[in-house]
Amino acid sequence: MAEKHLIALDLDGTLLTDDKKISERNKLVIKKAREEGHIVMIATGRPFRSSEMYYHELQLDSPIVNFNGAFIHHPLDNSWGVHHSPLSINVAMDIVEALDDFKFHNIIAEVIDEVYIHYHDEKLLDIFNIGNPHITTGDLRRFLTASPTSMLIHSDEEYVRKIRTHLSDVHAEVIEHRSWAAPYHVIEIIKNGLNKAVGLKKAADYFQIPAERIIAFGDEDNDLEMLEYAGRGIAMGNAVLDAKNIANEVTLTNEEDGIAVYLNDLLNLKAL
Repeated sequence: MAEKHLIALDLDGTLLTDDKKISERNKLVIKKAREEGHIVMIATGRPFRSSEMYYHELQLDSPIVNFNGAFIHHPLDNSWGVHHSPLSINVAMDIVEALDDFKFHNIIAEVIDEVYIHYHDEKLLDIFNIGNPHITTGDLRRFLTASPTSMLIHSDEEYVRKIRTHLSDVHAEVIEHRSWAAPYHVIEIIKNGLNKAVGLKKAADYFQIPAERIIAFGDEDNDLEMLEYAGRGIAMGNAVLDAKNIANEVTLTNEEDGIAVYLNDLLNLKAL
């Protein structure tokens, strides 16, 4: 049997198919890896409420990284601790105020399972209603009273760069910001110093697994630190160029069961 590895899985564009499902092939290989003693965990930008169903579908018993490292906990073990690192409420208010000078569609702030939406939008209400959070709609300067776990700014592609330049110029020391790939032109903001690798390291330290025995799969801008930290950072075939450049290897796409094919081969699981 191979030495015990810690396997970290991003969700969207990585573990999940384009229709947000876990393929039977991926499930089979992940189950076999766990039976062989390897530890599998999820590391995602999603909140826990919209990743919990996948955690249970895979029957995991490990910590989970949510909000790109701003919220880390163990759903089945309260003694593991809850690590919540929100943005400063003052910084959040400054960002909302500054956006008056830019063109944007909406701002969403999340305080773990409380969602605040700046402008009423039925489509957004449907998207963010997964897991039945408490949703408040209205000017964030009036309604957001707690430090947010994360913020999202939805704009048009041409304005995303301008807004990000402002964020870097004014708030570089206190926030991390990233943009989503097309078709969603969204800027994602969390507290400075946070990323998926922070959560992955907490889990690795807990399980006493060295970086060289960590395998991380990702496809996006928010996976870069995790791919770099892991001894084996694996970019999906559909990953953005930056992820492919920083990864140790590239596997097949999320539609081609890239995770299953790679793990089955590397760990000699004989599951396929």
